[in-house]
Amino acid sequence: MSDPEPCRITDEDTEEQTDLTEENEESEDDELLKAEKTPHLQTEDALMQRDKNRLTCSQCGKTLANKYILNEHMMIHTGEKPFTCTQCGTSFRHSSNLNEHMKVHKGERTHRCDQCGKTFLRAPGLKVHLRTHTKEKPYSCSECGKSFTQLSHLMQHQRIHTGVKEYMCFECGKTFITAAELQRHQRIHTGEKPYKCSHCDKRFSQFTHLKTHERLHTGEKPYSCDQCLERFTHSGQLKKHLKVHTGEKQHT
Repeated sequence: MSDPEPCRITDEDTEEQTDLTEENEESEDDELLKAEKTPHLQTEDALMQRDKNRLTCSQCGKTLANKYILNEHMMIHTGEKPFTCTQCGTSFRHSSNLNEHMKVHKGERTHRCDQCGKTFLRAPGLKVHLRTHTKEKPYSCSECGKSFTQLSHLMQHQRIHTGVKEYMCFECGKTFITAAELQRHQRIHTGEKPYKCSHCDKRFSQFTHLKTHERLHTGEKPYSCDQCLERFTHSGQLKKHLKVHTGEKQHT
């Protein structure tokens, strides 16, 4: 049996995640679990009346209780995040998430990891972080057995098996597996470059591109060849260099 397609959460994607993202995802995991466990105690007549009043999403067919919730749900498909941080350009779907994010800039981190000293805004963020020390991955894919530290990462991975791409760009019609992929793609149309270099005025559309650029200023070379110990600023340079040792022909 061939190996399943690997999860699209790469090391570079992981680098792009902030502490706040971990905390928000843990909160989303809690909501997902609650949704699965909450019993519906309404009567049959009440359920029928409720279903008549529900609105249907034109993108995925999901039914929502009212227009306000439907509009909020549509942001998942459009990738819209109307609340933007004036400090760093990070955007959010809800104002409450932006308010939590602002604590990053204010330095309000009260939850400390006793393993490495890293601090977090909220307890859920610390809980997720601790799994990097314990190696705990409580969420497993029923298709291929791959395990994840967060439920939201498992659900994202499972779309590889189902082929579901529910996030569509309304500009060009291209579809994506995750909202993050859609958001990055939409910057092609908008020209948005929210990530600014702290050493010069250059801006970037993706966080990973910013990090690679800043190494030109800092001289940091985190990628090391295990054959000759030569170091490089990004993984692409290392991969190209390794062909020198393997004898593989480089494409020019």
